[in-house]
Amino acid sequence: MTKNTKTVIILLAAAVLIAVIPLFALKGAEFGGSDDAGSVMVEEINGEYTPWFTPVLETALGGELPGEIESLVFCVQTGIGVGIIAFLMGRFVERRKWLRGDEAKKE
Repeated sequence: MTKNTKTVIILLAAAVLIAVIPLFALKGAEFGGSDDAGSVMVEEINGEYTPWFTPVLETALGGELPGEIESLVFCVQTGIGVGIIAFLMGRFVERRKWLRGDEAKKE
């Protein structure tokens, strides 16, 4: 096994452990979102607070989005972000290869 392969395997194992260990270490814990925790905290601090903004999709649809649709929108946003990051990283790698090729031709 090459050094690079070992590094990839170790990093993948670490990522899996980071994702799985909290599930077993914190049995019975609720993994709620930060939106819920924030709204609860705001209500505790100031019970008279009324939100000044409503989400655009909720306003357009006339009600709260179902959980499945919220998850879908979140996944689409994630996919777009990953696509942009992967594109930019690919451009940087290809630019570096292209510049190395130009330097080799000059010599």
